[in-house]
Amino acid sequence: MAPEKLTYMANQIAGFFKHKPHEEAVAGIADHINDFWEPRMRLQLFAIVKDGGEGLNPLVLEAEPSIRRPAK
Repeated sequence: MAPEKLTYMANQIAGFFKHKPHEEAVAGIADHINDFWEPRMRLQLFAIVKDGGEGLNPLVLEAEPSIRRPAK
């Protein structure tokens, strides 16, 4: 998947949770990605974050440590 599309999708999730209390928003983003994103998408998200996370909502960056890292 194009990195721009994955970034857009992650930011949409962050947008959904942005009105929640901060910690709840961060946990909700991680839970949603863990529950609904396939391993390849999560690996690609980790690569985007590793490359600086350009374009990602700060809430997504905060949620990243709580996202399950799939086996390669």
